[in-house]
Amino acid sequence: MSAARYDVLGIGNAIVDVIAKAEDDFLVAQGMHKGGMALIDEARAQTIYQAMGPTVESSGGSAANTIVGCASLGARAAFIGKVKDDKLGKAFAGDIRAAKVAFDSKPASGGPSTARCYIIVTPDGERTMNTYLGAAQELYPADIDAAAVEGAAITYLEGYLWDPPHAKEAFLKAAKVAHGAGRKVALTLSDAFCVDRYRDEFIDLIKNGTADIVFANENELRSLYQTADFDTALKAVRADARLAVVTRSEKGCVVVRGAETAEVPAAAVDKVVDATGAGDLFAAGFLVGHSRGKDLRIAAQLGALAAAEVIQHVGARPATSLKALAESKGLKV
Repeated sequence: MSAARYDVLGIGNAIVDVIAKAEDDFLVAQGMHKGGMALIDEARAQTIYQAMGPTVESSGGSAANTIVGCASLGARAAFIGKVKDDKLGKAFAGDIRAAKVAFDSKPASGGPSTARCYIIVTPDGERTMNTYLGAAQELYPADIDAAAVEGAAITYLEGYLWDPPHAKEAFLKAAKVAHGAGRKVALTLSDAFCVDRYRDEFIDLIKNGTADIVFANENELRSLYQTADFDTALKAVRADARLAVVTRSEKGCVVVRGAETAEVPAAAVDKVVDATGAGDLFAAGFLVGHSRGKDLRIAAQLGALAAAEVIQHVGARPATSLKALAESKGLKV
């Protein structure tokens, strides 16, 4: 197997986040499920936007956030995702390239506009997302750069790709190409509502080895195995997955691989400002550590540190160099 060209390549929905702060009663008035992600059409998107008040725009998308985090840690990173050749699409491409991520996906000239996610952040830092997928749904198998996937130590796929049918086909193509080149594939379950939609298919992806590494938070894992008991869910994923990484917010994380278990506490934070991107950035730290041969505990510590940085400011991408931050804590990337 040749040396990797990239440490991590992400494939996901290319989205611009539109973020606003609001009280819990705003969620109730808008019929939103706190902490979840709802798929919406363009008309609903317009209604939400008009009700939101002052907003901050920043490039987002779960896997894209993870890949930007990887680059911030000094990793060689790339991203595949579909935008339209419009204002938001140009902003997304400019932002991800500025973060030193290779992004060569060709923008769509026609069809729906670039995807956007309307994120409501409540005073407790919890985020509630409403996503108009737009052009992101136009990701086809032909958009998968086989050479890039073959050259990536780990290809990271988001569960949200299971929503658009063509993106699902692109996801499976990428996994096949990666495994054909002797590389690893990682999957994040994205959110508990996504798991509810595709539970059986996700379990199959884990059991049949399409995903070598699975990322989930506590709620997603319990949803996957339809149990309220965390230990029961952890036992099930230990049996099904080659490697499972489970985040538990302030309780830290648990990593299981066969009989091996690594428990790592959450990194200290002064104040949770915006939980957007916590799981995405945890995945970034873990993936970089794992791709570079670090043990499970060190990889998880890098993940915890990256997650702690991003939840202390608004927005789902790092506000400082994660590599410098890690090194200041004695963690060599």
